[in-house]
Amino acid sequence: MYKRQYVGQCVTIGMTEDYFYLPAHKLLWRLFQARYNKNEPIDIVSITQALEDMHQLEAVGGSAGLAEIYTFTTTGAYFEHYLNVLKDKFILRSIIDIANQSTTQAFDNPDDVAELLDSVETHIFQIRERYNSAKDEQSLASILKQAVTNFEKFIASKGQIQGLTTGFEELDKKSNGLKPGDMFIIAARPSMGKTSFLLNIIEHIALNEKKPTLLFSCEMPAVQIVERLLFARSGVRSREIIKRGNLTQLEMKHFKQAVKEVGASQLVIDDTAAISINELRAKARRVMRDQGGLAAIGVDYLQLMRSHSKQAANSREREVAEISAGLKALAKELNIPVIVLAQLNREAEKRAGKEAGVPRVSDLRDSGSIEQDADQILLLYRPYVMDKNADPAEAKIIVGKNRFGEIGYIDLKWDAAATTYREV
Repeated sequence: MYKRQYVGQCVTIGMTEDYFYLPAHKLLWRLFQARYNKNEPIDIVSITQALEDMHQLEAVGGSAGLAEIYTFTTTGAYFEHYLNVLKDKFILRSIIDIANQSTTQAFDNPDDVAELLDSVETHIFQIRERYNSAKDEQSLASILKQAVTNFEKFIASKGQIQGLTTGFEELDKKSNGLKPGDMFIIAARPSMGKTSFLLNIIEHIALNEKKPTLLFSCEMPAVQIVERLLFARSGVRSREIIKRGNLTQLEMKHFKQAVKEVGASQLVIDDTAAISINELRAKARRVMRDQGGLAAIGVDYLQLMRSHSKQAANSREREVAEISAGLKALAKELNIPVIVLAQLNREAEKRAGKEAGVPRVSDLRDSGSIEQDADQILLLYRPYVMDKNADPAEAKIIVGKNRFGEIGYIDLKWDAAATTYREV
C-alpha cells in the first residue's frame, strides 16, 4: 500500500519519465504510473508479470534486477529527501542539455541572433516552470492563515480600496482596485480609445502613485506612448499647438513639468511588435529584477501577441488561449496585476435598437478562454463612434465580469484633444 502512496505523491507533483536517467528506470516509472492510474497493484509480483507480458523484463535487468530495486530498504522518512535529489538531478540534466544545444547553435553562427536568444530564454523558462510545478502544494493550515490575515486587513481598512488604484474612483469602488495576481481585461472595438484608457491608468500608477510599472506596446512605438503621456500630463493640446505654431509660457511651463515627472518615473516601455508570450514573460521577469519590483504590467494588446508552440501553429483560437493563460500565469507568478487590452468582434455593430453598438463579454475576439482567464472584464464604449448624433464626449465602462464585486456601468467623459478619459 505504501508503494502506491509514494507513486501517488510523485504523480501529484507532475513527475515524468524524464526525471530518470537510466532507460530501465524510465520504463519502470511508465509502468508504475500506468498501473497507479488504473488502480492496479504495484507489488513486485504484478510488475514482474506485467514486464514479462510486455517482453521487457530483461530491459530492467531481469527478475534479479527488479528484485534488487524492490529490496532496496530505507525508511519512509527519507522519501522527500530522495524525491528532491531526483528532481534536482533532472533539473541539472535539463540545464546541461539546453546549454549544450545552445552552444552548438551559437557556434553554427545563426543568421538571427535575436531568435536564438529568445529560444534559449524560452527553454530556460520552461525548466524554471518545471521546477516550480514540482513544488508540493501548500498545506491547508498555511492557506487558512493567509486567508484570515487578508480578512483582518479588509476589516481594518474600513472600506478603503484593497488593490492598486486606477485613478478612476467609481471603477476602484466596483473592482476594489487592481489586486495582485489578477488579470484585468479592457476590451473594445477599434477607435474607442482603449489605448488611451490604459495609458490613463498607467500614468496614474507610475506618476501619481510613483510605482514601478511596465508597459508592453505591441502596436504603438514607445516614443508615441511618451508623447501621449506628456500631452495628457501637461494638459497641452497638440491640435491647438499645430494651429498656433507655438506654446504659451504657461503651456511651456506645464510641458516642462510633465517632462520632469515622466523622466523621474519608474515606467518601462517595451514596444516589441508581435511579441511572443514567452518573450514577454522573460522580459517582465528581467524588469522586475532590475527595478527591484513591479507594481503593475500593461499590455496593448492581446491579439497582437504571438505564441510559437506547436499546438498554436494551426489554430488561432488555441494561440490566443495560450497567450491569455500565459498572461494570467504571469500575474500569479509575479503577484501583481496585469492589465490587458483586447479587441472585440463585430457582433456589437450588428445589434439594433437600444443595444446598437453596446458591447458584451461574449464579443471578445478569437477565444472564449479570455473570458475564462480574466478576473475582471471592462468593456469600453463611446456611442459617438457608432452614432454621429450622439455626444462626442460621452463614454461608458461596462463592468462585464467581476469576480470580486459588482458589475454594471460607469459613466466617463472623453477628452479627444487630450486623448484622456475623465470621471463625470
